[in-house]
Amino acid sequence: MWKAERYRHEWKYLIDTAQKEAICSRLGPVMQLDPHATNGGYTLRSLYFEDYFHSAYSEKEAGILLRKKYRIRIYDYSDRSIKLERKKKTGSYIYKEAARLTRQQVYQILDGDYGFLLASDQPLCQEFYYECMSNVMRPRTIVDYERQPWIVDAGTVRITFDMNVRAAVGSFDIFDPTLPGLPVLEPGKCVMEVKFTEFLPDFVRQVLPDRASEFTAVSKYVLCYEKTAYQNDFEHYWFEN
Repeated sequence: MWKAERYRHEWKYLIDTAQKEAICSRLGPVMQLDPHATNGGYTLRSLYFEDYFHSAYSEKEAGILLRKKYRIRIYDYSDRSIKLERKKKTGSYIYKEAARLTRQQVYQILDGDYGFLLASDQPLCQEFYYECMSNVMRPRTIVDYERQPWIVDAGTVRITFDMNVRAAVGSFDIFDPTLPGLPVLEPGKCVMEVKFTEFLPDFVRQVLPDRASEFTAVSKYVLCYEKTAYQNDFEHYWFEN
């Protein structure tokens, strides 16, 4: 049965650690830390893919209104939860789809073995197969960071702080916790993201930074892509598979 895409608002801010601590102190009485976050947070690792034309990067840089990215995402370097995700973005609105993968399937993708995607009962896997075969979609960049997530039910609101954002290098093996990381933000900076569906309650708006001074279109993927350009320069494409 066809299901309408439901986009969410996504606002991003580049803030310093002092601002983060001040905001968190005010969030405490009105929001709660995500119960899935052990010890107040977790490590996110995402392996992003690019097609032959590097569309995800170039369209972001060109300011294309409607664009998409594919990634495989895990938490705390574990294979307990592995997701293939497609993130669509229209201006400041986002829509995410996800499909489950196993560790073995991730390694199949890294080896260029895409047949199982077409045979999957998950539509996103099937569409990713056609992207890999038709548009030469291949692994490009690993993005790592530590996330502190806050949630509240009103308006389905989620506020996250992403710290120590870095590009992992040396391999595309996302389960390897020893991969070196290249920092991409200025020291003392982090990315604050505000996501909501229906509305943003006033008590949340009151703790947000001044949009005129801090509102940004910062992309962790773009920063990591550019940081690792020395591995695959802008005129080169990885055709190993």
